[in-house]
Amino acid sequence: MDLKQLLNNTADKIKELWEAGKIQRVSRVTYDVVWNIILFIGIIGFIGIFFGIGIGAGYFASLVKDEPILDYKTMKSDIYNYEETSKLYFAGNKYFADVNSDLHRDETKLKNVSENLINAVVATEDEHFWDHNGVVPKAIVRAIMQEAINSDIKTGGSTLTQQLIKNQLLTNEVSFERKGKEILLALRLERFFTKDQILEAYLNIIPYGREASGKNIAGIQTAAKGVFGVNAKKLSLPQAAYLAGLPQNPYYYTPFASGGKLKDEEGLKPGINRMKTVLKRMYEENYISQKQYDKAVKYDITADFTKKSVTSSEKNPILMTELEKRATKILIELDAKKDGYNKKDLDKNKKLKDKYTIQAERDLRQNGYKIHSTIDKDIYMKFQKVAKDYAYYGPDTTVTVIDKNGKTKQNKQQVQTGSILIENKTGKVLSFVGNRDYNDGNQLNYVTQRRPNGSTMKPLLDYAPAMEKGVVQPGTPIADTSEPILFPGQSYHPGNYAGGYHGIVSARDALKNSYNIPAVKTYAKIINDNPAKQYLDKMGITTLEKGDYYHPSLSLGQPTWGITPEENTNAFATFGNNGNFVDAYMIDKITTSDGKVVYKHKSKPVKVFSPQTTYLTLDMMRDVIQSGTASYIPSQLKYGGVDWAGKTGTSQDWKDAWFVGTNPNVTMGTWIGYRSPKSLRCYGCSPLSYSQRANKLWAELVNAATDQNKELMAPTKRFKQPDGIVSKSYCAISGMLPSDLCSKAGLVKTDLFNAKFVPTKKDDSLISGSFVEVNGRAVAAGPKTPKEFVNGNGLSFNPDWLKRNGYDRISDLKELYPRIETEKWEKIAFPKGKIGNAIKDSGKAPGTPGELSASTKHLSWGQATGDVIGYRIYRASSKGSSFSLIDHTTSKQYSLPGPGVYQVKAVDYFGRESASSNTVQVGGAKDKPEKYDDKTKDKKNKDQKDQGDQKKKADKKKDKKKDD
Repeated sequence: MDLKQLLNNTADKIKELWEAGKIQRVSRVTYDVVWNIILFIGIIGFIGIFFGIGIGAGYFASLVKDEPILDYKTMKSDIYNYEETSKLYFAGNKYFADVNSDLHRDETKLKNVSENLINAVVATEDEHFWDHNGVVPKAIVRAIMQEAINSDIKTGGSTLTQQLIKNQLLTNEVSFERKGKEILLALRLERFFTKDQILEAYLNIIPYGREASGKNIAGIQTAAKGVFGVNAKKLSLPQAAYLAGLPQNPYYYTPFASGGKLKDEEGLKPGINRMKTVLKRMYEENYISQKQYDKAVKYDITADFTKKSVTSSEKNPILMTELEKRATKILIELDAKKDGYNKKDLDKNKKLKDKYTIQAERDLRQNGYKIHSTIDKDIYMKFQKVAKDYAYYGPDTTVTVIDKNGKTKQNKQQVQTGSILIENKTGKVLSFVGNRDYNDGNQLNYVTQRRPNGSTMKPLLDYAPAMEKGVVQPGTPIADTSEPILFPGQSYHPGNYAGGYHGIVSARDALKNSYNIPAVKTYAKIINDNPAKQYLDKMGITTLEKGDYYHPSLSLGQPTWGITPEENTNAFATFGNNGNFVDAYMIDKITTSDGKVVYKHKSKPVKVFSPQTTYLTLDMMRDVIQSGTASYIPSQLKYGGVDWAGKTGTSQDWKDAWFVGTNPNVTMGTWIGYRSPKSLRCYGCSPLSYSQRANKLWAELVNAATDQNKELMAPTKRFKQPDGIVSKSYCAISGMLPSDLCSKAGLVKTDLFNAKFVPTKKDDSLISGSFVEVNGRAVAAGPKTPKEFVNGNGLSFNPDWLKRNGYDRISDLKELYPRIETEKWEKIAFPKGKIGNAIKDSGKAPGTPGELSASTKHLSWGQATGDVIGYRIYRASSKGSSFSLIDHTTSKQYSLPGPGVYQVKAVDYFGRESASSNTVQVGGAKDKPEKYDDKTKDKKNKDQKDQGDQKKKADKKKDKKKDD
């Protein structure tokens, strides 16, 4: 049977059954059965759903039963409590670097984020974000099913709200309990916060891998700047899509490898593909058109990636490190103060200090502080260039060091520098140089390293304190001589840095030429008042050891370990601020990211010196620059007419060289030296001396700063002379009011004085007449003293004055003659031996000289008793003839003039002669005795004077040769 016939037969059969009603009865029964089955299943399913919901609700309740119900304030605090990188600023709110941190994040507002980025994030991460109440049930069920069947594809069920909760309130733990808490908190968060607030918080906390400098980054603003070099507001569509895709796997999709280097082509592919996926989602969600999609997909995003560059922190590592260190110290003290502790408490309790240190360091890296420094950006940058390019540091050296394994090795070291510029009135550190080149393997900040400050200590510790106490004034004469200097319990025998002695010099000239001995003698007069404690402590010098306060070497800038260039310069700023010390500082204020002030520096001036002492010290230091040890500086300064005052300094063995200068606005200090101390002196290594090399660097830094801010660095005003300063004449020998004899000697000087300490006594350092030697001691000649025994004529030192001032301890009083104005001083006679007391007249003649004897060349005799000043030689032509006076001598030996009979008589201070000695005959004794009249005596005196003058000239030439 064919198919057609079969179909026809089947149709006929169905028609027959239908007409008989049989089909209708079967259908109705089937319908009833099926419906009842469906109804039963529906009821069972409905009951099952409710049962499942109940079980699920119960399970959910069990998961979150211990979760506390958070109020708005707590949730707000937690949601917005994300780490934000603290930032460092130059003065004037000029940003320069982020604080060192493991994660860098910059907070931003939603209004400052590109709409492209917002759409990309919503389309990719949560397409129902604007509609849901924190969770999407369908997505949750889907995620649960995928988890239950262990699906290879897991789409996740977290909304942006849930992701925010997970990052800020919970952990990354994978568990149903954590998920339950996340859902509960997401629902609650949506009740308290708007969608914009939630999205803003999400965009600020989400990680974005790393940026072009290699830093780990979070937050959309940081990502936009770090990946594309633009603000989040300016992101283009492709850039926004690229960044929106990063959070799914930040370090896989980021275009930058570790260290900030751009990945190769293969490494960039995942991120670009992810960008295209985001664009596809944006198109599907109708955020962009087909045209925008096509254009964005074809866009070469690699051209927009920022190039690896040196960050501000890498350019200025010393500044960043120093500001971080100081900011941490401030935060330590602030946090401790909140808990009732002060700095002394922390210094005493290391465990307590460690606790607050850890807390402060964490806060600095996480709390998004803005740290505003006092550093002038333009001057600072110029300083670094000058220091790096400076050509006169001197030669490198090689030192032997022991490494951590105990092995010795040779290290090459450069001459380094530490320089700092401070504003006098405020204490602001305007700029500094930590070392000549941080990237040259040397990362020390020498501004904060202790080094002996040499002669820069003299105005701080010796002269200014002594002037404050009225012990010296600029014109006070001080003997630069060789005798040991007495201190309590010890004697100290310093030398001058260039050797030799300079005689009686004024305090002004001693400071100008940096003579050591006068400085130490000045310090010795005030050390019992502990000037280091009384003055250096007030000027912020905190790095002295206990023994330094009592050791004489501190007066020459040789403490146990030294002081820092910052402390030294800061102390000098006291003179620039009218005698008031203001502690130097680099941190002006610290604020939160929204501008709330956490800390604001407040300067507290401390009175150290009177205006009179301050001005006199400044005036003395002006001479240092104009004609003293820093006279090289004026020729190196571009800007003349500035009222600079300063002091050079050299440590022992020339290992450190300093110059610190101050003007009415600022104080600038410069140090140079090797890291491992070694002499800076070298011969033929440089056209400049070690001191000139330091001075020139100081001048070049000053020039650079003045180029940037002339008003600050080159003020037209001068240091103002205060009331109470007077100009007075004095005797350069004693410092007293001039006497007629001092005027006669041409040694009257004029200088400035504090009116409180103007000399009132008249000079008595000179007498009219000369000296005689009495039993080896020099005594001023009296009216009856025979003139032929007197040393010189005219003016002489007063022996009483010499003894009163301790000059009688000097082995050679010629040391009192200064090298300046020598021709005036040489007209003054001085004792050749020790100084004796005035002679009292006993009325008795001196004793007879001891036994007289003769050799072929000399007569010799013994010492006579009494106040003997010399001997007279008598001669007769033969025995029995009368004796005649032929000569005199202060010695006990006389060269024979020829044959004859001789005898000797002693002569005392008052002109009395002794009895004659025994006689001796020499030769035939037939010569006629020489007639010893006044004419002969005058001739002999002239011959003796000529011989003396010749000897003085020879000595003078010898001294000059020694000096040269």
